Amino acid sequence: MTDRSGTPATAIGGLGVSGTTGPARAAGAARTAVVWDALARLLPDLSEGAPLEIVDAGGGTGGAAVPLAELGHRVTVVEPNPDSLAALERRAAESGVTVRGVQGDTRDLPSLVPAEGADLVLVHNVLEYVEDPAAALADVVGVTRPGGAVSLLATNAVAGALHRALAGHVADAHRLLSDPDGRWGEADPMPRRFTRQGLLELVGAAGLTGESVRGVRVFTDVIPGHAWEGDAQAGQHLLELEKAAAGHPELIGIATQLHVIAHRG
Repeated sequence: MTDRSGTPATAIGGLGVSGTTGPARAAGAARTAVVWDALARLLPDLSEGAPLEIVDAGGGTGGAAVPLAELGHRVTVVEPNPDSLAALERRAAESGVTVRGVQGDTRDLPSLVPAEGADLVLVHNVLEYVEDPAAALADVVGVTRPGGAVSLLATNAVAGALHRALAGHVADAHRLLSDPDGRWGEADPMPRRFTRQGLLELVGAAGLTGESVRGVRVFTDVIPGHAWEGDAQAGQHLLELEKAAAGHPELIGIATQLHVIAHRG
């Protein structure tokens, strides 16, 4: 798998994005700030001052794992692509941290991670690609300790239809909305998309509770790039707009991605 989780603009001293400079960096931070802000609030509640055991399922080259390791947590990346694991090892070495990388898929989690051994499991842009999302999430829950958390990031079907329509592919948008897997046709490179309700039902069926949903990339993917190119202030405004829109009850529905944090009760 490629590095789908994204990297925060700055991970020094935390997972926030304060100190972001430059238009490209600010625009990039706008794509990931919502997820990192949510994790930054979650980690202290889970850790109570102690290092966490974190599993990043499908963690790619360590875009999330390495910054979390830099904060002192023990991180394991479970990733099927050996090239990504090699890149993860290089990235971790360059950052002066240790991240355990093991080859495998979500179905391998029970044999790679101790049962109830993780305080936090990241499942970012993975459920779109697995054969059976419910089974994959059950395996994730199995390695999450009682009271631990699962961070899910999944592609939004409603946003997919919006983006196809804005690109002039109106018929594709129509098909996507009626397709049970949220796909616009056989040529669609995305195997599966989720609605907000469908994702919450999946989470509930897995026995996870206390879920909260935030929208990721509400505006970033529909505003033309030239709107912030060469303008650091515009990029910063976009970042703040994304953070404000993330919890808006109406705007969540059109976000490119849906971020859910839920707990194993």
